[in-house]
Amino acid sequence: MSTVIAHLDIDAFYASVELQRRPELQGLPVIVSGSGPRAVVTTASYEARKFGIGSAMPTSRARRLCPEAILIPPDFPTYRAVSATVMGLVRGTVDEVEVMGLDEAYLDLSGMHSPKAAMRRLITQIRQATGLTASVGIGPNKLVAKVASDAEKPAGFVVLTRQQACDRFAQSAPSLVPGIGAKTAERLVALGITTLGALAQADADALAEHFGPRQGPWLVARGRFEGAERVESVREAVSESRETTFDVDIADRTDLEVELHRLAEQLCRGLQKHERAGRTIAIKVRLDDWTTVTRARTIGHATNELEHVGQVALELLREYAPARPVRLLGVRVASFGGPDAPPAEVQQLALPL
Repeated sequence: MSTVIAHLDIDAFYASVELQRRPELQGLPVIVSGSGPRAVVTTASYEARKFGIGSAMPTSRARRLCPEAILIPPDFPTYRAVSATVMGLVRGTVDEVEVMGLDEAYLDLSGMHSPKAAMRRLITQIRQATGLTASVGIGPNKLVAKVASDAEKPAGFVVLTRQQACDRFAQSAPSLVPGIGAKTAERLVALGITTLGALAQADADALAEHFGPRQGPWLVARGRFEGAERVESVREAVSESRETTFDVDIADRTDLEVELHRLAEQLCRGLQKHERAGRTIAIKVRLDDWTTVTRARTIGHATNELEHVGQVALELLREYAPARPVRLLGVRVASFGGPDAPPAEVQQLALPL
């Protein structure tokens, strides 16, 4: 492989950090989650995952699946500190690193002498410094590396060429590949495409008729494990948002406007801190029946001022006028880059989930 990309993923990161602090819980089903009535699972130990518990699952459901699970509230300042230690070791090994979150990153190993040995040394350094285990996938592009790192968790170490990935996962469902969600997978099944092998052999033009001229060929490429070969050392933000899920649905318009103003204030403080400004202002509203709606408006100048963001967001909320109680509310600013940046697409979507 002339291009060599690794994907490093800390195993069950938040839960593993908590288990380092609470070694007496080793081997027990542990869930990291808030405790509110609408809390969701942040992550779960592998013992808890055996019960079908996964990230983003409602905590109430997780407790039904495993009543004996131990619930630990998340401690993000600690997670960020541990992540900084891990990523410091990563950057001490490789120059080109694309950090994807607190617990995972892509590394460009091209031209490195003995890249597999280098990654094994890095895994050892991380374990010695933090007590955490990591899974690593190595391949010719980011897609192969990502799927390889997931293949043998925890503490996996998988090296695959593109063709080897095609062969190994030919009988796997298309949803194994990042970017192919449940809805897309269902549509593929309706077309008789139930495996990645079948997707790789599909006619791109035929899929374009069902999924559009860009997504159709893209899906075939994913089935063939063709993906980006470049590691982006600095991931440039294109938007920033704040949102909240209410413990109790809110129907009162005044209460909603107060919450929206609070979110806009938080968002603008963050934008100003990072010296970002954008021209597209959007709101996100999820109703009590899980219908999710976004509304957006692009203005003539980039802003991070509450006076502008809050006013446009308020107008969007009043224009939408939710007909049902609201479960989740959010506000977003996008189209960073100033007034000369191309206008963002204005979204007006109603998505029943």
